[in-house]
Amino acid sequence: MRATVRVPATSANLGAGFDVFGLALDLCNDVTFDTDATGVTWDGEGADELPRDGSDLVSMTVAAVARMMGAEVPAHGLTARNAVPLERGLGSSSAATVAGVVGASLLLSLGWEADPWSVFAAAAEIEGHPDNAAPAVFGGFTIATPDGFVRRHDPHPGLRPVAIIPPSRLSTGEAREALDPRVARADAVANIAAAALAVEAFTTEPALLDRALQDRIHQDVRVSMAGLEGVVAALRGARLPWCVSGAGPALLAFERDGGEVTGDLLGVEDTWRILRPGVRAIGFEVHAGG
Repeated sequence: MRATVRVPATSANLGAGFDVFGLALDLCNDVTFDTDATGVTWDGEGADELPRDGSDLVSMTVAAVARMMGAEVPAHGLTARNAVPLERGLGSSSAATVAGVVGASLLLSLGWEADPWSVFAAAAEIEGHPDNAAPAVFGGFTIATPDGFVRRHDPHPGLRPVAIIPPSRLSTGEAREALDPRVARADAVANIAAAALAVEAFTTEPALLDRALQDRIHQDVRVSMAGLEGVVAALRGARLPWCVSGAGPALLAFERDGGEVTGDLLGVEDTWRILRPGVRAIGFEVHAGG
């Protein structure tokens, strides 16, 4: 058996949609599973640091699915070309987990690759973040509830996302621990209103993004942790909608006619990356033969 699993980057939270909203981005990792090969090989993002001894997240997910099914994992090789930056808030962990779940299904002949709901259920359980797993599996704009229910929507074709990626990293655990566990009623109400608007903004009326991406629960803390106050001020000054992507430190901005994100606008150094991946309408794909 030889097959390649393609999984997209994702941006979760999207302002007020904390732990609920997700957007698939057309920036993908390709992971090839081959039962006629051995070893683990990485190319692209993380190639010089990801483990090659089977302790990487893709391989660990394959092993976790096998344990769930009471099965043994067939000997195989793994080759990956990673385009999703690590620990930047663009869903690298979810991409690896979804790839591992689908790869396990292929290796164990479970048939889940034809059943996205099974892939989502396993990936959300193993990785622990349904808001990131949902767009990686289903594509588009997703709403994932804590009990595992997902609604997928077609994103508006006029969305023009820009990933602003600093050289620093921030783990999800660190970013989450910094948040106050208490939420004031006024802040909760404001976030509910913004989240309701965000569904319309992402699907039918992108002009609402400025208002819809407002948040009072997590973004200010994460912007401060990553030292992004100046970048955020520049985006606001240019009237460009923005949000923290996932746990950060990457930001996701949305360009408009006459308004573009550039390094000069943001006042950042060459070590920063500005990517325009576009929105991805579909989630993971499987290509037989690799």
